[in-house]
Amino acid sequence: MASPRGASREAGRSEGRRGASRRAAGAPALCGRGQPGSCCRQCRAPVTISFQLWSSIILVNICKCSSEYDSAHSLIEGTLFNLVPSIHFGRRTRGYKQANVVILHKSLADDFEKFCRANKGPLPLLYRSKPGDWKCPSLGSDSDIRTDCLQYRLYENGACTGSLKSLKEYTEQLKDMVTFYLGCSFSFEKALQNAGIAVRNVEQKCNVSMYKTAVPCYSVSTFCCNLVVTMRPIPANKLEAAVLATAELEESHGAPVHMGNPGLLGIQDLSKPDYGDPVHLHADDIPVFWACGVTGVEAIINCRSPLAFTHSPGCMFITDLKNDDVTVGSSGEVPQVHCISQDPLHYSIVSAEAAQKIKTLESLIGIDPGDRGIIHLHHQDELLKSCLSISHARSVLITTGFPTNFTYEPPEENDGPPGAFAIAAMLQALEKDVAIVTDQRALNLNKKIMEEAIQLGILKRPIPLLSYQKESRDSALMFLCKNGNRGRPRFDHLIAIERAGMAADGNYYNARKVNIKHLVDPIDELFLAAKTIPGVATTGVGDGGNELGMGKVKDAVKKYIKNGDVIACDVEADFTIVAGVSNWGGYAIACALYILSTCDIHDRYLRKAVGFPQLSKKMVWLSALPSVTKEEKLLKTLVQHGVRSGKTASLEMEVDGLPFYNTHSLMIEKLLQEVQQ
Repeated sequence: MASPRGASREAGRSEGRRGASRRAAGAPALCGRGQPGSCCRQCRAPVTISFQLWSSIILVNICKCSSEYDSAHSLIEGTLFNLVPSIHFGRRTRGYKQANVVILHKSLADDFEKFCRANKGPLPLLYRSKPGDWKCPSLGSDSDIRTDCLQYRLYENGACTGSLKSLKEYTEQLKDMVTFYLGCSFSFEKALQNAGIAVRNVEQKCNVSMYKTAVPCYSVSTFCCNLVVTMRPIPANKLEAAVLATAELEESHGAPVHMGNPGLLGIQDLSKPDYGDPVHLHADDIPVFWACGVTGVEAIINCRSPLAFTHSPGCMFITDLKNDDVTVGSSGEVPQVHCISQDPLHYSIVSAEAAQKIKTLESLIGIDPGDRGIIHLHHQDELLKSCLSISHARSVLITTGFPTNFTYEPPEENDGPPGAFAIAAMLQALEKDVAIVTDQRALNLNKKIMEEAIQLGILKRPIPLLSYQKESRDSALMFLCKNGNRGRPRFDHLIAIERAGMAADGNYYNARKVNIKHLVDPIDELFLAAKTIPGVATTGVGDGGNELGMGKVKDAVKKYIKNGDVIACDVEADFTIVAGVSNWGGYAIACALYILSTCDIHDRYLRKAVGFPQLSKKMVWLSALPSVTKEEKLLKTLVQHGVRSGKTASLEMEVDGLPFYNTHSLMIEKLLQEVQQ
């Protein structure tokens, strides 16, 4: 039996596409014909089914009043598809896998293939032809790329100079050209539907929306461009189902590359797609973006090849393969979706295995060795959500310093700085910008400790040390944003770890209810200002409820923590990590960031499925993790500089009255064991 495409070509040669307008053999008589919206002869109601060929005048209508409505619907669709397989029912083709097409000169073919291999998300390569070969046996038994797409675009020196119904007039030129067949997202729409997810562009009988982004692809030679994405509105309660349905369909672009606010991709207006049609979002829909093969078109434009061809958007090459034949990956990882920001709306993806490891870290550090009642302060999954947010950040600001030992000089305690440096070390290894802000009076002390941390190998290089003073009403905004412009933040994420937090009365208290406001700079104002800056998130790490960021759990602090009604911090962070000792929270953040960085699913989402996996840097990340040896040396350094235990004011190898050996060292070992399992 001839393939559907062969039947199409033969029908087109003998009588043109209009020939298909003849009634299909065996089809039942129809009760109404005419233009869309015409009325049934029997019931005078508007006809309810209309099949329209892409470029012909055929219109077939049938009314629900017909007793043969259901059988006619299936039979007509199937028969017409066999006659003309490239009919687009709502601009998609019934059940068959589709491919984007790029045709260029053979001298560019090797570099373009490398470009595809380097950007597998948007450009999953299904087949590369030999020069002058317009057949594609693995995708279609009798294919002819010169006629198999409904419409083509002609590019000359990077400019689109026309649309073509056929490439036969370019047969001579095609003898020196190579065709690339690339996976298409239309091929996974059936998988979405099978998962119970409505495909809005199908519902609305329009093409999918396609947008140019600000995300650069990995460049190869003359091929360089930004990523193009498709957008499909997905109900908020179906996001994870959409990811699960598409994650393993690597030949059809795989899992989404972004979920949430389009501005994070550089897309300004969803109603104005660069290709395709606008698709209307329902009230509970979230815009979800997949990498798109039209990225190849952008690469052709930027390459400025003297002559190139592509399919027209929405007019893909139709293979002989059913969508059920789509090749799936074999990673075995199950993705999870988590919301990490409401303003702007932003979701992230992580494997279930990685998420579980981070949840275990949260459980490990959540013990209460001081029996202070902190178990009542826990919010589940705060460590996971915080670290997902930090993972997406480019620049992070850390603050620490709790001058609880106010009768000593220096008054700082040794819980906080080790955790802060552990976070900073991992951020450095992940090539993120990081800075530390602390009290002006403590800058010299922190500078000396940092210098020794570098000598000990804890930090790879110096970290900018900053201080903050309120000089005007806009001081916090000027500190956090360039020229005070909320659209240009200097930092994406603020982390406070064991940092004195302002209470409801405007004072700062240690656990014994002593006011230490005279020793504390108003760094809380930075966290309050961050709430007004879209895209800037905050995390607070604490172990008693009086630390910066603990305002999120202040009611529980007042109820369950000694002196909580006075000392409770009133300033909340987006994410609150509660640990038995705050340093443990810092170690856990470093470990969780390592877990996320080594998670294939999360790595792909971070890089938007362009470029290569970052696992080659795994040893660098591994070396940045905290260790018993490094933390022992750092604690000795703090003791040498007179930094004391917070609970006892002792200058011994202890933190919060707990001995380093067999308590803190054991916690570090447990965290590392979970990371390396």
